[in-house]
Amino acid sequence: MLPGRKYTPEEILRIGLHRWWLIVFPLCIFTVAAVIAGRYLPDRYRSETLIMLVPQRIPDSYVKSTVATPIESRLATLKEQIMSRSRLERIILDLNLYNSLRQRLPMEDVVERMRQDIDVKTTANESFRVSYVSQDARTAQKATERLASLFIEESLRDRENVAEDTNQFLESQLQDARRRLVEQEKKLEEYRRRYSGQLPTQLTANMQSMSSAQLQLQSVSDALDRARERRVGFERQLADLQTPDPAMAVTVSAPKDGTAVESTGQLLERARADLQLLQLRYTPDHPDVRRLQRTVRDLEAKQQAELKVPPVDQPVREIPTTPLEAQRQKRIRDLKAQIADVDAELKGRQQDETQLRSRIAEYQIKLDAVPTRESELVELTRDYTTLQATYQSLLQKREDSQIAANLERRNIGEQFRVLDPARVPERPFTPNRLQINLGSAGAGLALGLVLIGFLEYRDSSLRLEGDVERLLNLPVLALVPLMMSNDEQRRARRLRAARITGLASMAVLLAAAVAVALWRFKA
Repeated sequence: MLPGRKYTPEEILRIGLHRWWLIVFPLCIFTVAAVIAGRYLPDRYRSETLIMLVPQRIPDSYVKSTVATPIESRLATLKEQIMSRSRLERIILDLNLYNSLRQRLPMEDVVERMRQDIDVKTTANESFRVSYVSQDARTAQKATERLASLFIEESLRDRENVAEDTNQFLESQLQDARRRLVEQEKKLEEYRRRYSGQLPTQLTANMQSMSSAQLQLQSVSDALDRARERRVGFERQLADLQTPDPAMAVTVSAPKDGTAVESTGQLLERARADLQLLQLRYTPDHPDVRRLQRTVRDLEAKQQAELKVPPVDQPVREIPTTPLEAQRQKRIRDLKAQIADVDAELKGRQQDETQLRSRIAEYQIKLDAVPTRESELVELTRDYTTLQATYQSLLQKREDSQIAANLERRNIGEQFRVLDPARVPERPFTPNRLQINLGSAGAGLALGLVLIGFLEYRDSSLRLEGDVERLLNLPVLALVPLMMSNDEQRRARRLRAARITGLASMAVLLAAAVAVALWRFKA
């Protein structure tokens, strides 16, 4: 290429007309080659089906499904399962796919080829498309139907398995919670049995029982006081009756009717009893007390003397009994009987008082232990409340899971449904021969333009006056036309004829190729 040369549209057109054959020949060759190659390329058909996610027919407010995975995640999982070698190998054998490839390649490569022919795409409104490409239209339709059925069956099986697994898991957790709850209930039962009467719930009853026991104790104490007062009164009356007359304290008379008189021991015993009664009423310095004390001493001395003297037969003396004395003796006996009754009552009252005080002490011990038992029971009850709430929650979830599992078993839950079934394709999906032909024609045209540009780049001849004036800086005086000999003219004519013939042939082939391509495209 000459330096500084500028190409105008006229110059470019001149170059194109001068080297037209470099454009036409590659264009025709590439186009014819594309038509011939497209003729031998195998037709591949694609069949597809549209699968839609149908929500469960029972509202979620009544039955909540145990499967809440988005369709994208579920579809990815299902795709991995269906694209496994075991599933695809069974489809290949059942439908007799890739027969020629199975004879030349191992099954692993054939399965990989089938994975490349399968396409799964998600669309809007929770649906997805499954397509399969094959060299036979009927085979593509059958394989697509088989893949769609696998997606639906696997989805149902997975949902049912998830529901069953969830149900079994909740059942195991429920059994464990029930076991722990029973153990905690046994601990509470043992604790309540061990500390019966000291529990916080029994505080009011214990306080009421203690108050009642205190009232009973007060009543018994009052009764004891009254009984003691009565006994003191009876003792005073008895002491008054048993107080001996000083003139008769130590005087004995001879028997008149032959009855026996009291012995010295009996007189001493009665004097001592009288002394005790007087000591209860009077002080030790009282004259009657002193007199009876002297009488007791005298009788004791007399008794000691009698013990030293051997007994002799003496006439027995007796104290004469008068009506007044008999009445006094009867009154003394009645008072002693009443005192005995009062003593028996006092003994019973004292026993009641002892029992009531013991009962009050027991209630007090129980009341004092309530804070400790309350803190211990709060800890046990807290664990029991937590376990009970957990058990109730698991029980409710287990019931919901069983209902959801029944929903999946009856196939009325969320499921896939074929919205657009697979059909037999009417035209091949690939190859696109028109696109191949047009692409090849464009490639031939581009190659011709590249060749023209390369030749122009290598051409350094001077063709125009401007080239001479610009490069040589010399004026052009005259133009000499091209002069050829007869042989050169004949060779030029033969070359021109060959080019025209070749161009015509190429045009005919190109027209035939375009016609065939259009016919195949319409078909």
